[in-house]
Amino acid sequence: MTPEKQAAIAAIEAKKDIVSHVADSIWEYAELSLQEYRSCALYCEELEKEGFQVEKGIAGIETAFSASFGQGKPVIGILAEYDALSGLSQKAGSTEREEAVSGGNGHGCGHNLLGAGALAAAIGIKAFLEQTGCPGRVILYGCPGEEGGAAKAFMARDGVWKELDAALTWHPEDVNEVVTGSSNSCIQVQYHFKGVASHAAGAPEMGRSALDAVELMNIGVQFLREHMSDRARIHYAITDTGGLSANVVQPKASVLYMVRSNRVAEAVELQKRVDKIAEGAALMTETSFERKFIDGCADTVCNHVLERVLYDNFEKLGVPEYSEEENAYADRLAAEFQTQHYYPGIAAKYDQKARESVERKQKETGHAMNAFLAPLHTGDAFEAGSTDVGDVSWLTPTAQIHVAAWPNGTPGHSWQIVSCNRTQIGHKAALHAGKVLAAGAIDLFEDPELLQQARKEFENRTKEGFTCPIPEGAVPVIPD
Repeated sequence: MTPEKQAAIAAIEAKKDIVSHVADSIWEYAELSLQEYRSCALYCEELEKEGFQVEKGIAGIETAFSASFGQGKPVIGILAEYDALSGLSQKAGSTEREEAVSGGNGHGCGHNLLGAGALAAAIGIKAFLEQTGCPGRVILYGCPGEEGGAAKAFMARDGVWKELDAALTWHPEDVNEVVTGSSNSCIQVQYHFKGVASHAAGAPEMGRSALDAVELMNIGVQFLREHMSDRARIHYAITDTGGLSANVVQPKASVLYMVRSNRVAEAVELQKRVDKIAEGAALMTETSFERKFIDGCADTVCNHVLERVLYDNFEKLGVPEYSEEENAYADRLAAEFQTQHYYPGIAAKYDQKARESVERKQKETGHAMNAFLAPLHTGDAFEAGSTDVGDVSWLTPTAQIHVAAWPNGTPGHSWQIVSCNRTQIGHKAALHAGKVLAAGAIDLFEDPELLQQARKEFENRTKEGFTCPIPEGAVPVIPD
């Protein structure tokens, strides 16, 4: 590790209490997508104290911000998230289901740690730029609404990411690894049908059922499934059935649709077909409907050059270490959820050779925490979920890492994750992620050839051009 990196890491370590304070405060706030007002304010306050130039309301989103330091090129972006999930309030450090606030929210995806780790990275990179006088800028982007809102996609539509030479980020997980491969794109649209109420027995001919329209739309989409790509997926949820009385012709009903594909351009075209089915359902029932665009995000474009840079630094820095008490807590938590369901954990992600290596290391570790660095993926990989990091990756070379913040196989979006996210295990994950990202960014500042190689790979992978899933004029909203 070079002296410059050691100094940056020392700067992060010196601010570890601030990083932990931010992580715990965001955990306490537990604000839902696009409502992260206190979280956003805290980040902006802390970043201004650290000497960053803060701009609020990026891309017209109230809880989005940027915080920059430095001058000139290259420009390296660090991505932060800080939204929580509903219904997941949980007492910290508990191995049993115990709500902290009845019916409250919780950080079941670890975004309180994600943002804190990004803050740590930005602090380390700033220290490097100050101490060396190296040209370039670091920009920390506060990206709200990852769990519903896709702020990064709206920012992509507005060209925010084009100024970057590279973007780096991380996510808490049950594993230490560098992420690669693609993901699904995703588009969410809600359809509000409006009909005419009537007595279902006394004057059925006078009624026009909005619920019939929803059901016919669902049937139409069901037939569409036979005639779409194997890569595509369509999900739905009826969000309003129009009432609970069977003897009333329902005058209103709503359905939320989610269209997915491994290619965002394909998802956009498939969404148009779903829209036509909604039109057909309205015609058949003589109802009307309002189409409400919710959000959308693109598939992820990987960048092996940047992944190798992050992996090399991850190897040199190692992984977080845990005390006997922390391992005992993780083991108790893992025993609790493993008795209910079988969760395969990280080994399921890898090919046979890598899986054997991972399983061997897990046995050597002897605890539920994966205290080792998983092998670097060298081939193609795919995650069926969706993330608005994908939209960033279509406009600039992008890479991300995972750092273990909860036990192996912990179910996603669960109370167990909320419990872990305000413990020393979580704090260690955020701090370590910041160090790896900062060290990787320093390599990019010091070696222009790495960025040139990353740009070349990026241009080759994105030569078909970016199809933005966000239409002009749309603003981030949440479903009704």
